[in-house]
Amino acid sequence: MDDKSEHDVQQISHPLYELLRSEDIKAFNTQKAKLSELPSFAHGDFRGLDLRGMDAQGLDFRHAYFRGADLRGVDFSKSRMEGSSIASAKISGCYFPHRLHADEIVMSLNHGTRMRYAILPK
Repeated sequence: MDDKSEHDVQQISHPLYELLRSEDIKAFNTQKAKLSELPSFAHGDFRGLDLRGMDAQGLDFRHAYFRGADLRGVDFSKSRMEGSSIASAKISGCYFPHRLHADEIVMSLNHGTRMRYAILPK
Protein backbone atom coordinates (compact mmCIF):
# COMPACT_ATOMS: atom_id res chain seq x y z
CA MET A 1 0.00 0.00 0.00
CA ASP A 2 1.47 3.38 -0.90
CA ASP A 3 1.95 6.14 1.69
CA LYS A 4 -0.90 8.28 0.41
CA SER A 5 -3.65 5.67 0.54
CA GLU A 6 -2.40 4.25 3.85
CA HIS A 7 -3.16 7.49 5.70
CA ASP A 8 -6.10 8.99 3.82
CA VAL A 9 -9.65 8.91 5.11
CA GLN A 10 -11.71 6.64 2.90
CA GLN A 11 -15.41 6.45 2.23
CA ILE A 12 -16.74 3.08 3.29
CA SER A 13 -19.64 1.63 1.38
CA HIS A 14 -21.48 -0.40 3.99
CA PRO A 15 -24.87 0.08 5.70
CA LEU A 16 -23.29 -0.20 9.18
CA TYR A 17 -20.90 2.65 8.37
CA GLU A 18 -23.83 4.77 7.23
CA LEU A 19 -25.66 4.06 10.50
CA LEU A 20 -22.64 5.26 12.47
CA ARG A 21 -22.27 8.35 10.26
CA SER A 22 -25.94 9.18 10.95
CA GLU A 23 -25.38 8.51 14.69
CA ASP A 24 -28.11 5.86 14.80
CA ILE A 25 -26.33 3.78 17.41
CA LYS A 26 -29.32 1.67 18.40
CA ALA A 27 -29.89 0.53 14.80
CA PHE A 28 -26.15 0.01 14.34
CA ASN A 29 -25.93 -2.30 17.36
CA THR A 30 -29.03 -4.23 16.25
CA GLN A 31 -27.74 -4.73 12.69
CA LYS A 32 -24.19 -5.54 13.84
CA ALA A 33 -25.50 -8.32 16.09
CA LYS A 34 -27.09 -10.00 13.05
CA LEU A 35 -23.85 -10.20 11.05
CA SER A 36 -21.55 -13.21 11.03
CA GLU A 37 -18.74 -11.23 9.38
CA LEU A 38 -18.03 -7.63 10.34
CA PRO A 39 -16.95 -4.99 7.83
CA SER A 40 -13.69 -3.09 8.19
CA PHE A 41 -13.95 0.55 9.23
CA ALA A 42 -10.22 1.07 8.68
CA HIS A 43 -9.47 4.63 7.51
CA GLY A 44 -13.04 5.63 8.38
CA ASP A 45 -14.12 9.18 9.14
CA PHE A 46 -15.85 9.40 12.52
CA ARG A 47 -14.88 13.01 13.27
CA GLY A 48 -17.33 14.89 15.47
CA LEU A 49 -19.81 12.02 15.80
CA ASP A 50 -21.66 11.00 18.96
CA LEU A 51 -20.88 7.30 19.20
CA ARG A 52 -21.84 6.74 22.84
CA GLY A 53 -23.38 3.31 23.35
CA MET A 54 -21.74 1.79 20.26
CA ASP A 55 -20.89 -1.91 20.45
CA ALA A 56 -17.31 -1.77 19.16
CA GLN A 57 -16.37 -5.38 19.88
CA GLY A 58 -14.51 -6.96 16.98
CA LEU A 59 -14.48 -3.82 14.82
CA ASP A 60 -11.48 -2.70 12.76
CA PHE A 61 -10.82 1.01 13.32
CA ARG A 62 -7.19 1.03 12.18
CA HIS A 63 -6.13 4.47 10.91
CA ALA A 64 -9.60 5.92 11.58
CA TYR A 65 -10.21 9.53 12.57
CA PHE A 66 -12.23 10.28 15.71
CA ARG A 67 -11.30 14.00 16.11
CA GLY A 68 -13.86 15.67 18.37
CA ALA A 69 -16.04 12.54 18.57
CA ASP A 70 -18.00 11.66 21.70
CA LEU A 71 -16.71 8.21 22.61
CA ARG A 72 -17.64 8.27 26.29
CA GLY A 73 -18.15 4.81 27.71
CA VAL A 74 -17.32 2.91 24.49
CA ASP A 75 -15.45 -0.36 25.04
CA PHE A 76 -12.74 -0.56 22.38
CA SER A 77 -10.84 -3.29 24.25
CA LYS A 78 -11.67 -5.90 21.59
CA SER A 79 -11.32 -3.50 18.64
CA ARG A 80 -8.38 -2.80 16.35
CA MET A 81 -7.27 0.82 16.78
CA GLU A 82 -3.65 0.96 15.67
CA GLY A 83 -2.98 4.16 13.77
CA SER A 84 -6.23 5.81 14.85
CA SER A 85 -6.38 9.41 16.00
CA ILE A 86 -8.66 10.61 18.81
CA ALA A 87 -7.66 14.29 18.89
CA SER A 88 -9.96 16.33 21.16
CA ALA A 89 -12.39 13.41 21.52
CA LYS A 90 -14.42 12.82 24.68
CA ILE A 91 -13.10 9.53 26.07
CA SER A 92 -14.30 9.42 29.67
CA GLY A 93 -15.07 5.83 30.63
CA CYS A 94 -13.59 4.30 27.46
CA TYR A 95 -11.74 1.02 27.46
CA PHE A 96 -8.91 0.78 24.96
CA PRO A 97 -7.01 -2.28 23.69
CA HIS A 98 -4.46 -3.41 26.28
CA ARG A 99 -1.67 -3.02 23.71
CA LEU A 100 -2.28 0.75 23.62
CA HIS A 101 -0.24 2.38 26.35
CA ALA A 102 -1.73 5.32 28.23
CA ASP A 103 0.92 7.69 26.85
CA GLU A 104 -0.10 6.82 23.28
CA ILE A 105 -3.73 7.57 24.11
CA VAL A 106 -2.84 10.88 25.79
CA MET A 107 -0.58 11.94 22.89
CA SER A 108 -3.34 11.19 20.40
CA LEU A 109 -5.97 12.95 22.50
CA ASN A 110 -3.89 16.09 23.09
CA HIS A 111 -1.83 16.30 19.90
CA GLY A 112 -3.63 14.22 17.29
CA THR A 113 -0.88 11.66 16.89
CA ARG A 114 -1.76 8.23 15.60
CA MET A 115 -1.83 5.58 18.32
CA ARG A 116 0.83 2.88 18.11
CA TYR A 117 0.53 -0.52 19.73
CA ALA A 118 3.17 -1.68 22.17
CA ILE A 119 5.18 -4.68 21.20
CA LEU A 120 4.41 -7.36 23.75
CA PRO A 121 7.06 -9.79 24.92
CA LYS A 122 6.78 -13.34 23.64
